[in-house]
Amino acid sequence: MGGVKPFLLLATRSDDEVADEEYASFLAAGRLAPAELRRVRLEAAPMPAIDLDEYSGIIVGGSPFNASDPVASKSEVQLRVERELGDLLDVVVPRDYPFLGACYGIGLLASRLAGGVVDGAWPEVAGPTRVSLTAAGAEDAVFRALPPSFDAYVGHKEACSKLPLGSVLLASGENCPVQAFRVGENVYATQFHPELSRAGILTRIRIYRDNGYFAPGGYDDVVDAINAATVTAPAAVVQAFVERFAVAD
Repeated sequence: MGGVKPFLLLATRSDDEVADEEYASFLAAGRLAPAELRRVRLEAAPMPAIDLDEYSGIIVGGSPFNASDPVASKSEVQLRVERELGDLLDVVVPRDYPFLGACYGIGLLASRLAGGVVDGAWPEVAGPTRVSLTAAGAEDAVFRALPPSFDAYVGHKEACSKLPLGSVLLASGENCPVQAFRVGENVYATQFHPELSRAGILTRIRIYRDNGYFAPGGYDDVVDAINAATVTAPAAVVQAFVERFAVAD
């Protein structure tokens, strides 16, 4: 995909193995070369100045952070990251700039916008879950690349329990009603991880096995559920996002 402006991945994972796996997963799902997806690790240093006109779009992946955590429990790094990403969203949303937020990204977006509520009402254990498109999702320029119903990988302690005002629900699930929504025409967020492969989620649950994404002693059961599932469709979201918004350089 030569001759286009790169996409920008804003990452927040401090574990190098998971951070590198996340970057590789977005490369693979988007069919991007490394030069086409620049990465900034916000947990490592303050966000540099970002000129949106230099990029085709922005992607925010998952995180060990939770947007709905009590402020008093958040580290200085988390508070800084949320402040920086919040300020960026205040530019992205009014401009309707291409944005794809996955997992942590949906929490940041929903909590930043009027009417949105993010809380612990709809957590999902790490592993596969069933997701179905809404009528709006089936007609959406990005989400229509997906089948009407599909399995996806999740693992989250918080979720969007009330959609922001003016947003469009694109996908839902029995265990989490808000699996994806759109704001405007170009700002997207998913609760599920569209980039994750089986190898990728196995890496994450191994690294985060003591972080509360499944019950103590439940690691083997989670691995079995992952190995028993066939999860291939969600990557189409990343690919469709890239194909729709890639801008000639």
